[in-house]
Amino acid sequence: MSGTGTSGDDAAPMLRQCRDEGQDGRVSVWQDAGGATGGGDALVRPLRERGQRQAFCGLAGIVWLHRKLQDSFFLVVGSRTCAHLLQSAAGVMIFAEPRFATAILQDRDLAGLADCNDELDRVVTGLLARRPDIGTLFLVASCPSEVIKLDLETAAARLAEHQQGRVRILAYSGSGLDTSFTQGEDTCLTALVPEMPVLPAGARSLLVVGSLADVVEDQFSRLFAALDIEPVHFLPPRRAAELPPVGVGTLVLAAQPFVGATVAALAERGATPIVAPYPLGIEGTRGWIDAAAAAWQVPAARVAEVTAAPMARADRGLARYRERLAGQRISFLPDSQLEIPLARFLARECGMELVEVGVPYLDRRMLGAELPLLPAGVRLTEGQDLERQLDRVRTDRPDLTVCGLGLANPLEAEGLSTKWSIELVFTPIQGFDQVADLAELFARPLDRRQRLAF
Repeated sequence: MSGTGTSGDDAAPMLRQCRDEGQDGRVSVWQDAGGATGGGDALVRPLRERGQRQAFCGLAGIVWLHRKLQDSFFLVVGSRTCAHLLQSAAGVMIFAEPRFATAILQDRDLAGLADCNDELDRVVTGLLARRPDIGTLFLVASCPSEVIKLDLETAAARLAEHQQGRVRILAYSGSGLDTSFTQGEDTCLTALVPEMPVLPAGARSLLVVGSLADVVEDQFSRLFAALDIEPVHFLPPRRAAELPPVGVGTLVLAAQPFVGATVAALAERGATPIVAPYPLGIEGTRGWIDAAAAAWQVPAARVAEVTAAPMARADRGLARYRERLAGQRISFLPDSQLEIPLARFLARECGMELVEVGVPYLDRRMLGAELPLLPAGVRLTEGQDLERQLDRVRTDRPDLTVCGLGLANPLEAEGLSTKWSIELVFTPIQGFDQVADLAELFARPLDRRQRLAF
């Protein structure tokens, strides 16, 4: 398979390595992902890699969604492994009463000797009787339930009818078969879109899509209010019963790059997506707010006035980490979909050198404002061939590698400093007031390595 857009001796060296068969017979496919991107006049061509990949489970999204949607409950239909994953990832004590649980599929269910729908009805009925505080119940599909073709959407409709409107029951997939573990949030929010009320004709609103920590949400609300942008709604809201309206007058501003399916579903209901960078770092946050203000027809002078003080605070906070991060070499292995905006922040505002930026998949609709901000010549890859990617990390020996949990310890054992990518999803990092905290997340493992060296 050959790359497109180049020919003969003009082809980039990496594009000429389109098919590489190793001694073990494995094939790594490299091809131009289409459309050159990159900083300045130089072109950065994303390269697509296919092979074995290391991915965290999409059920992980429940860990932050069950805290955000405070009147909801997430019932995973899966295996004991699913239950152990959630218990470990969420860090919930066994005597606590969290807003998630697992309906465990037994051997009889998997073998087709029991009616899974009857069992699910029994479990849900018992759960709702014991937890009358549940306003919205999500039935979450896992790898086992999808393998046996258990139709949770039909089950959700049946159970909702049985509850006669007392509880909203929805279904979505959190399967680990997805490309990225953050897709669990995207599928959850997509399931909420049909339930959102209609925005009245002639009205307009700004809808921020993607989970944000409450403190970050409050900060953005204050900034938008100072710019006279109102009403501003957030999806997901803090209560699932308070879904915001959507319609022709809705402007959609994505706060996370992994909510592409949700944005597409909102567009089908008449909403208009705003193309913007993501609110990571000073530059990204200002660009994100600028895009919303321009769509709302707020004068640029007013935006500059409102953002001047928080930008100055952010710059002072970031100054403490610039010297530590400047010149350090960093590689991103594909995991969370945050890799490109994070790489842009670290390169442009912290002076780090990007060795490789890997993403699980490249959604140009969601990253159209970020791609041109990447430095010229950066190695940008889409997908993963795990062994070959690890070989490149061992050859490059970057000062810091951002990767999933399953790869961090092995790389640390080889003397490479790592940062867990999932920590960047759990931690409040968006907005001006979090810029220093974001930089510190990358400075901390470098400092730890330096201390251990003495």
